[in-house]
Amino acid sequence: MAMIGSPRFLNPILSQLNNPDRDLTPLFFSALMKYDSQGKLIGDLAENYSISDDGKTYDLTLKKNIKWQDGKPLTIDDVIFTLQTIQNSEYKSPLWALWQGADFEKVDDQTIRFNLKSPYAPFLYTLTFGILPKHLWQNVSPSQFPLTEFNLKPIGSGPYQFSKFVKDSDGNIKSIEIKSNNQYFLGEPYISKITIQFYDTEEAALSAYNKGGVDAFSSISTKTEQELQSKNSEIEIYSIKLPRYFAVFFNQMQNPVLADKNVRQALAFATDKESTIKDVLNGEGAAVDSPILQGMTGFNEQVKKYDFNIDQAKVILEAASWKDSDNDGILDKANQKLEITLTTNDRPDLIQTAQLLQGQWQQIGIKVNLDIQASARIQNEIIRPRQFDALLFGEVLGLEPDPFSFWHSSQKKDPGLNLAQYENIDADKLLIDARQDMDINDRAQKYQQFCSLVAEDLPAIFLYNPDYLLAIDNKVQGVEFKNLNNISSYFDQINNWFINTKRAWR
Repeated sequence: MAMIGSPRFLNPILSQLNNPDRDLTPLFFSALMKYDSQGKLIGDLAENYSISDDGKTYDLTLKKNIKWQDGKPLTIDDVIFTLQTIQNSEYKSPLWALWQGADFEKVDDQTIRFNLKSPYAPFLYTLTFGILPKHLWQNVSPSQFPLTEFNLKPIGSGPYQFSKFVKDSDGNIKSIEIKSNNQYFLGEPYISKITIQFYDTEEAALSAYNKGGVDAFSSISTKTEQELQSKNSEIEIYSIKLPRYFAVFFNQMQNPVLADKNVRQALAFATDKESTIKDVLNGEGAAVDSPILQGMTGFNEQVKKYDFNIDQAKVILEAASWKDSDNDGILDKANQKLEITLTTNDRPDLIQTAQLLQGQWQQIGIKVNLDIQASARIQNEIIRPRQFDALLFGEVLGLEPDPFSFWHSSQKKDPGLNLAQYENIDADKLLIDARQDMDINDRAQKYQQFCSLVAEDLPAIFLYNPDYLLAIDNKVQGVEFKNLNNISSYFDQINNWFINTKRAWR
């Protein structure tokens, strides 16, 4: 399988910010809960669970006789250890904010109890992170936690276990070989060995495929999809609906021209979403106008929309005294040029989207510089320190949404995921109240109000919800997808994939 980027932390409490890490970690680590091929939440390590009538107490019981890949038994002590590590800010887990103040206790070796201070509707959905083995990690200090070899040679309880990796002369990992875990509690996977090869670009991965070195792609653009189909390839394309969107997030603190709401409104009116979906996604996606998508609890059809209108964008800027005083084609005001830098990573679809936005926005007198960053460095050098003017990037929600980590003001700084550094007191209150409301109708109303605030404040321009395209050689059978709750959950049923069959007497 080909992947773009390079692994850094095959560790379930550090993996959320790097695509290869996020995708691969479920192969090695099991979680309390996971998703089936229909996107339905089911037990993974958990055999069963119960919820108190007031929605504040959850008891989960583990399946019996689960073992780590080194043969040690997996118990509730491992679950407690993983949660405590996440809660310790010194370990810098992206999951830290989600688990602050959470209270849990060991009932016995197989049962954990969560005591919530207030009801939290999507609570079970938060239990889909992998569990670490306490006996291997308990003596690793916070300073050594991101440096230990277990981050690249993981030992977990998942369907596959680490075998070996290959590095280039600069020490970059070029491939990882994994083998089936014969102690896996759901049964040893049918496919005995998988090699994941890492490439800097999708073009390089496609070249490897054309040379016979790749059987599957973890993600492809529509451009690659068309090229594969044009060759009458034996590779099958799976088009999967995911609860995610791509947007341009504005950093108003980095570039003062973006602090002018008139500029943000003009950019929104100058954005042609439909042509972008047609040209970039080959029509395989839908336009998005808010941080909660259609079909989710809290979707608001009535939010303020900025339909493509170049003339309206120009009127807004003119009324705000932005003029081209020196006839260079770039608007200015008070000796300040209307200039921004749009940053994204080097995926072909995002590059093409950025180029289209550049052309659209320059029509209204805004100079747009493109900053295309390699996937391997955009997380640590651009996103985490918030070093961008405008960022074209994607966010993955849950089928039962909780936008808190993406939009609450407490999440403005790393490891929070509030990329636009959005701050609105009313929005903060709605986000807190909604996640505690067990009544789905009341929760929906709160999220609808939140979406209206975001649309009015315009901290970002929401673009599209693309279909997720996964390419797998049709020799691989047993692959089934319909709705996925997140990108990495496509591996949740990998133990059912197979290549070879044989006749057997019954």
